[in-house]
Amino acid sequence: MLHTQNFFIDNERIGNIISSAIDEDLNQGDITTELLIPENLHGDALITAKDSGTIAGGKIAEMVFKEVSPSLEFRLFIEDGNRTSPGDTIATVSGSINCILKAERIALNFLQRLSGIATATSRYVDEISNPRIKIMDTRKTTPGLRLLEKYAVYIGGGVNHRFHLGERILIKDNHLTALRRLGLSLKDTVRKAKNQAGKGETVEVEVGTREEASEAVQGGADIILLDNMAPDDIKSVLSLIPKHVIIEVSGGITIDNIRSIAMPGVDRISIGVLTHSVKALDISLELVPESIRDADL
Repeated sequence: MLHTQNFFIDNERIGNIISSAIDEDLNQGDITTELLIPENLHGDALITAKDSGTIAGGKIAEMVFKEVSPSLEFRLFIEDGNRTSPGDTIATVSGSINCILKAERIALNFLQRLSGIATATSRYVDEISNPRIKIMDTRKTTPGLRLLEKYAVYIGGGVNHRFHLGERILIKDNHLTALRRLGLSLKDTVRKAKNQAGKGETVEVEVGTREEASEAVQGGADIILLDNMAPDDIKSVLSLIPKHVIIEVSGGITIDNIRSIAMPGVDRISIGVLTHSVKALDISLELVPESIRDADL
C-alpha cells in the first residue's frame, strides 16, 4: 500500500490499477521475449535516472515486477520524495530476464509519469518558496490513474484538491450558466448551496470578474476561485474579499508567471498542468551484461 502521514491508498485499489496495466500489455503474452529468451536465463537490471527530478512511484514499480513474477528481487535505492540526478541508480531488479522484460515497460510507465508529476510539483513549490500558499492539483488527470497522480503531487510537496465530484461543493461556470437560465444569480446560487450544504461543508465558487467575486462574497462563499485572471485583476479583487474567505487562483499558470500570482492574500494556486500534460521523467532499465547467467548451472 501507499501510506504516508497524510496520504493513503489501499492495496486493493493499487492492485486493480496495476492489474489493468499488466492486462493492457500482456493479455496475449510477450511474443518476442517468449520466442527468444530462455526461461532459465537470469540476470540483474539497473533502473537509472537520465534526468534530474523528484522520484515517485518506486513502490508501484516494485509491485508491477512482483505481480508479473513474485520471484523477482527488487531493491529501491531512492525513496519517493527524494531527488535524483542523471546517472543515479534508482533501483535494481534481479531474476528471470524473461519476467524482467515483460514487466519493464509497465513499471517504467508508472515510475516515469509519477516522477514527472512529482518533479513538476516540486518545481512550482520551490519557485514560490512560500509555505503559506498551497500548490494544488485539479481533476485534470489520466482516466484510471487519478489516485496515483494525486499521490505524486503530494510527494512533490503539493496539496490535493478534490479526488472526486462527491468531495466538497465547487460551483463552476457551467453550473452558473445552467442556473442563470432558471433565474438564479451567482449570489442566489451560492446562498442555495450554503442553505442545502451539510454541516461543516464549505462552498467554493469559480468567478472570472470583480463583479462576480463581489456576488460570491454577498452569497457567503467560503472559498472563491479566481479563474484566468491577470495579476492586476487578482490584486483588485483581493481588496474586496474578507480575510476569512479562502482565495484560490487557477487558470493559465506556468512556472514563468507563478511568482506574479503568488501575492499576499492568495491562499492556494491550483494548476492543471501538474497532471494533464506533464513531462515524464526520463528513466531507463538496462540489463547488466556480466550478470546474465543460466540459472540451472
